[in-house]
Amino acid sequence: MAIQLSLLHWVYLLFTFLILGFMVAKRDTSLVCIIGIFLLAIIATSSLSQSIMTIFNSFIFAIVELLGTILIISIIVGMSSILTKTGISQVMVSPFSRFIKTPTLAYWVIGILMMIISWFFWPSPAVALIGVVLLPVAVEVGLPALGVAMAMNLFGHGIALSGDFIIQGAPKLTADAAGIPVGELISASIPLVFIMGAVTTIIAYILLKRDLENGTLKVEEKVVKSKEEDIEEKLDEVLSPKLKKTFAILVPLIFLIDVIIMLMAKLQGGDATALIGGTAVFILIIISIITHKGKSLEKITGYFVEGLKFGFQIFGPIIPIAAFFYLGGDGFVNVIGNFLPKASQGIVNDLGLALASVVPLNAGVGAVTLTSVGAITGLDGSGFSGLALTGSVAKLFAAAIGKGITTLAALGQIAAIWVGGGTLIPWAVIPAAAICGVDPFELTRRNFKPVIIGLIVTTIVGIFMI
Repeated sequence: MAIQLSLLHWVYLLFTFLILGFMVAKRDTSLVCIIGIFLLAIIATSSLSQSIMTIFNSFIFAIVELLGTILIISIIVGMSSILTKTGISQVMVSPFSRFIKTPTLAYWVIGILMMIISWFFWPSPAVALIGVVLLPVAVEVGLPALGVAMAMNLFGHGIALSGDFIIQGAPKLTADAAGIPVGELISASIPLVFIMGAVTTIIAYILLKRDLENGTLKVEEKVVKSKEEDIEEKLDEVLSPKLKKTFAILVPLIFLIDVIIMLMAKLQGGDATALIGGTAVFILIIISIITHKGKSLEKITGYFVEGLKFGFQIFGPIIPIAAFFYLGGDGFVNVIGNFLPKASQGIVNDLGLALASVVPLNAGVGAVTLTSVGAITGLDGSGFSGLALTGSVAKLFAAAIGKGITTLAALGQIAAIWVGGGTLIPWAVIPAAAICGVDPFELTRRNFKPVIIGLIVTTIVGIFMI
């Protein structure tokens, strides 16, 4: 059934292209997003006061949606701060330097490790686990923090999440909507997931290496340079070498126990992240008490504040753009109200369905359309919100073509998650960007060319698989 697009849909689409254009031009998008939010609200409500209120309420909605990510990043940064200041982190990562000797090894080892862990626990907790331990090692051997963020991002939020072979959250949503068994969808997606992953990560590495060699990308002198400026006292001599070594063993061991608990209790996603976050809080408290003794009460609060300042500083530019794109999904009804057409499935999903309804049906166009629909639905930064739509569209197209439902559904799933799940949308890359201390907008710009090339190659392969 064709979707009747309203003025709301066209304004949202116009501002989506404007925002993407400003990003490509390396300009800030906050003002554009705020104007877009205001116009959507004024068109929907015809009320000036309510539209002005919508700007503020959309910010609140975005902050609430992002709060879990903000908090885990802030806590990890607070814990990392005391580990760095006491010299524990240096002792903790020293053994890894034996295995990671070059930027190339750093990129591939971190990426593959991130992919494996993300298959079991999803990427957010994996970013926290790997970033704390391996980021300093990678920078030490010459891989920039931006390169580390790219590796974690592409392998974790890209390859692992788009396949989701172990947890199977993504394929279940897609398969249910397409009316096919999950196992069939996973089988069809395996070659496409790994083709997409191989093309994207190899191109990203080639471009990264080129920029390192010609000097357009430089390695940071110290991975925590920005934080070291705020150190009020030297703590690296407070703990004895023996105590540093003890904590250097205990901290990774405790996180390893977390991994075992996740496996045994089948903790995934938010629950797994919460376990990592709570563990980091206890580590921060224990080390603070031993290090600061009588001043520990105030110092513990200080580390939390330091982490939160960092978290909100990183997320500040993200909140307006997240607020706008959340209006493309459930955020519209929650923030503005039920002003969409009756048959609407949300602005972004409506646009995806409209695209699917106006294209001719054959294997080539079907594959391109599913990739396009998946990418469009990923613009809300979720990655998962459009999976039911991509599954439904794959079912419609396969019925018309007479074959290829699993391949079409897999293409839609891969595109939706690579775009929205954490490689091309700025607030979706925040976990990797924040842990590595890099600009999320710069990270998405670095990811853009490899991911787009990967989607093109994967779609071409998909055409021959249908």
